[in-house]
Formats: sequence, structure tokens, C-alpha cells
Amino acid sequence: MNKSKDKSRNKPGRASAGASGGTARSEAKGAAAVAEGAISRALFIQTTQVLGAVLAFEFPADAVLSRHFRDNRELGHRDRGFIAETVYGVLRRLRWLRRLAGDQATPRELLLAWFARGEGWPMRSFEGLASATERDWVASVKAAELGEASLAERADLPDWLAERLLRSFDEDGVLALAQGLNRPAPLDLRANLLKIDRDTVLSRLREDGIAAEPGRLSPQAVRLSGKPALQKHPLFLDGSFEVQDEGSQLLGLLVQPRRGELVVDFCAGAGGKTLQLGAMMRSTGRLYAFDVSEKRLAKLKPRMARAGLSNVHPMLIAHENDAKLKRMAGKADRVLVDAPCTGLGTLRRNPDLKWRQSPAAVDEMVAKQGAILAAAARLVRPGGRLVYATCSLLAEENDAIVEAFLAAHPQFLPEAAQEVLARQGVALEIGERLRLLPHVHDTDGFFAAVMERAADA
Repeated sequence: MNKSKDKSRNKPGRASAGASGGTARSEAKGAAAVAEGAISRALFIQTTQVLGAVLAFEFPADAVLSRHFRDNRELGHRDRGFIAETVYGVLRRLRWLRRLAGDQATPRELLLAWFARGEGWPMRSFEGLASATERDWVASVKAAELGEASLAERADLPDWLAERLLRSFDEDGVLALAQGLNRPAPLDLRANLLKIDRDTVLSRLREDGIAAEPGRLSPQAVRLSGKPALQKHPLFLDGSFEVQDEGSQLLGLLVQPRRGELVVDFCAGAGGKTLQLGAMMRSTGRLYAFDVSEKRLAKLKPRMARAGLSNVHPMLIAHENDAKLKRMAGKADRVLVDAPCTGLGTLRRNPDLKWRQSPAAVDEMVAKQGAILAAAARLVRPGGRLVYATCSLLAEENDAIVEAFLAAHPQFLPEAAQEVLARQGVALEIGERLRLLPHVHDTDGFFAAVMERAADA
């Protein structure tokens, strides 16, 4: 049930401002350097090395980048930004680039093809970077005309994933979704309402020259125009805001915790949503953060202190059926299950996931998700609320899990997510279940279902 420990569930930029200070922040920094089309040979070599390590798909791309930056501290923000932006650009359009450069193209060739076609560099920009033979090859790539492509090729997706998405979207829908997933994600903040209101956050950021606007969906959200360094900003240091995707913030609103309640974040990870729930409870009641990773829970503790929360109780468990959970059976007012998943809704931030995932990984996740939801449901009191959520786009991880659960647990009844959000001032036409899509809502892809346990159960 630990999202963070599983390599398939990797969410840079959603956990802390420290993430925005790494690869997420670097992407925008690199755009200017790419546009100039003038980089050193040394930077080109480093980018090639990083891309090669990423394309081995042994570790998440952001972890590879972070490791490289730690090992090469002499790199400035601009060079880090160039490397990160370039690597993520190649990952997003990898299938297209391999059609241009060949299925067996080396990382160096993929980079040259990306600069030539993805960034549109003129031939003069390759002088000093590529040999005469390579420049001839680049010229041929620039002139190449690709023939008819399959849907998966046009969408820059693996065949299996395009086929799965066709179960929920038509071809035009898959292409529109893929285009949304192939754009870099914006940087969203969540105002910590325990300490500050959103308007004050907006005002303070603008005074500091940071372009910021209120989020369109979440009343707690602030969206930044760029990716500024935030980890040393006074409002971050005093816990007035956290980095959290606006779509993720809606999950907390679906839980809708109240003062004095007993609330459980069943798959807490490093606690991004835990912090939101605690603030909504005004640091009253008891909020349990369960996870199987001691390391991740340890990271939650300083964040709790910074956020001013005293009602959060991190609890390490061995698995979803840990004996520690038995004493809480039927006592929780609200339980959030932000389940481990393939993370395919986060491809804007983690484009490597579409190449690292597989049908077998989906099947493994589905079995895990069903078991976790059933275990979490045992904690909900009669009349309490259960929220199941993922950042996946696949029906088998979302609706299928909920339908199977409801069929096996008739004491739980669905509640319309649209109505829950409307009661909190969020007008969103979504119907019974939350479905957020990057090309429609400009958030990560999220799914959530709200269920209430019958009062007489």
C-alpha cells in the first residue's frame, strides 16, 4: 500500500517545495537555453549520459536526474534546467523520435533528433557538437517525412496503453489526452488555511515578483506561471503553503474532514494530503497517517511541525491487514484511500512511467488496490465516509475497483462527488465520480469515488 516505495508510483512536484527546487523547477529553466540552440560540448555529453541512464528504465527519471545533480554540484541552475527539460522532452516524444532516428537509435542520436525536430534547431547549432557525418545524418532527419502512423505512434504511447485507453475514450479522445499528457505540468501550491488565506499568499508572492493566480478548481490552490525556487521562501519555511497539484487538492475536499473527527489517511506516503486534511480539521480531532514505509513517514514529521499541525499521528504498518488496525475497526469518521497505482495520470511530471509500466504491472496493482480498499473500509464507522482515489487513467484501476467493492460491500452506498464538491463551493460537472484530465482540467489525471457507510450498518 505504500505508493512512494513502489517505483511505479513516483510523483515529483506533488510532495514538497524541495521537489520544485529540483527537476520540476529545472524544466522551465532549460527552455531558454534550448531556444538559443547554443550549448557546450560538455553539457551535451552530460545530457547524453543522463538520458542513457534514464532510458535503461531501471529507476524513475527524476531519481536519475537528482542523483546526477547531486554528483555534479558544479552544474548551475541553467545547465540543470537544460538537462532536465531535454530528458523529459525526449521521454514525452520517444516513440516519434524513434520513428525518426530508428528503433535502435542511441541516446546521442535521439538527442540530435530531438534538437533537430523537437526543438527545431538550425543546422549551424550542431557545429561543434556533432561530427560532419553526424551533421549529414541530422540533415536527413530534418528532411524525413514519416508515413502513416498507428494511434499509439501518433499519441506517443506504447501499444498496450493506447489499447487500454480505447476502452474509455475514442481515438480523438486518446489523442487529445496524449497531447495534454505531453505538456509539462504547471506548479501549484496549496495555501495552508490553518495559517494563512489564499489571497494573502497571492499578494505576498506577487510582491516578491512571482507571477501567481488563484486556482480554477480548488479554493485552496495557487498556480504559478513559472517554476521559481521556493524552498527558501519565507511562506514555505513557515508552513504557509505546500506544493500540491490542484487536482490532488480536490481529493481532500471529497474527504471533507471536520473539526474533532477521527480521520484516516490510509496510504499516506510522505503526507501531502495528510497535511491538507489536518489543516481542514483546524488541527483538532485525530488524524492517522498509515504507511508501510518508515522512511516516508519520517519525512512527514518535520512537515507536520512546519504546517503547525498537532493532530497528526503517523503510524507504521506492515501491510493493509496489520493487527494495529483492528482496534480502529468501525471508529473512523472518514477514511481516504489514495491507493498505490500505475501513476499514468501523472505523465506530465513522470513521462517515463508510460515506458516503464506494463500490463503485468497493471494486474499487480489491481489486486493490491482491491485488497487495500477492503481493509480500509473496515475502519469506517456507520454513517462514515470512504474515499477511494488514484492518479491512474485506466478503468480497471478505477471504476472496476469501486464496482467490485460496492458489489461485495452492500453496506456502502455511493455519493455523488459533484454534490460533495458543490457544497464546498466547487462547481465542477463530473457526476457521481471525480475524473480529472490534463487536457480538460489542466491538472494531473485523477479518479475518485465517494462512498458512505449506511448509518444502520
